[in-house]
Amino acid sequence: MNQLTESEIVLMRKAGALTRDALNYAQTLIKPGISTLELDNLIKKFIINSGGSPSFLGYEGFPGSICASVNEMVVHGIPSNKIILKEGDIISVDVGVIYKGYNGDAARTFPVGKISPEKARLIEVTKQCFFEGIAHLQAGKRLGQVSHAIQKYAESHGYSVVRELVGHGIGKQMHMSPNIPNYGKETDGPIVPENVCLAIEPMINMGRKEIAMLEDGWGIVTRDHKPSAHYENTVLVTKNGVEILTL
Repeated sequence: MNQLTESEIVLMRKAGALTRDALNYAQTLIKPGISTLELDNLIKKFIINSGGSPSFLGYEGFPGSICASVNEMVVHGIPSNKIILKEGDIISVDVGVIYKGYNGDAARTFPVGKISPEKARLIEVTKQCFFEGIAHLQAGKRLGQVSHAIQKYAESHGYSVVRELVGHGIGKQMHMSPNIPNYGKETDGPIVPENVCLAIEPMINMGRKEIAMLEDGWGIVTRDHKPSAHYENTVLVTKNGVEILTL
C-alpha cells in the first residue's frame, strides 16, 4: 500500500471533494426521461468546470466520463443516448476525478422517480454495507476485517456479494494495490498502514452473486437479471481513524 505524504493528502482531499460534488450534481439530474449519455455529458462538463478532469474517460478505452449502470447492471455501464431512464429504475453512477495528478473515486445508486420498496431496501443495505465495513478499517488491523463485515451484513439481509469485482488502493493512479474484496475471512488481507487511501465499494445483488459481461466488453450484469446496487467512497486511513474523502 502506498503511504501518502501530507502534501499528497491535501491533493487527495481536493480530488475527493470534486468527486463528491460531481455525484451530488448527478443526483439533481436523475429523473425519468433523461438518457445516460446526457448525464455523462453534463457531469463531464461539471467536473472540468470545477477544475478537475474525468479519470474514466479513455481509461483502458472506456468511452464515457461516468459509468452509468441501470437496474441489473452491476458496474461499468457505457453511457448511451439509447438508454433512457424511466420511473422505477435504479441507476448506479460511478465517478472518478483527477486533480493535479491525484484521484478520487466514488459511486452511488440513485432511484429514478418512485421505486419499489424492494429496490429502496437494496440501495439502503448496500450503503450500510460500506459503513459496516469501514467500522472495522483501522491502521494496524487486517483489511480482511472490512471485507468480512461487508459480506456478513449483506448476507444477513438475504443479498449476495459480487466476487469478481473489488475495491482498491487509490492515489496517483485510480487502481492501485491492494485489492479489497467485499467478502472473505477476517484473517485475510494485508495489515493496513497509516496514511493510505482506499476505495471501498460494496457491489450487492438482490438475487444470486453470479455475473456476466455484455458484448460491449464493459457492462457487467447479474446473471439472474435481478437488480444490483453499488456504494463507493475514497477513504483515508490515519492513526486517528478513517476520513471519508468523497462524502
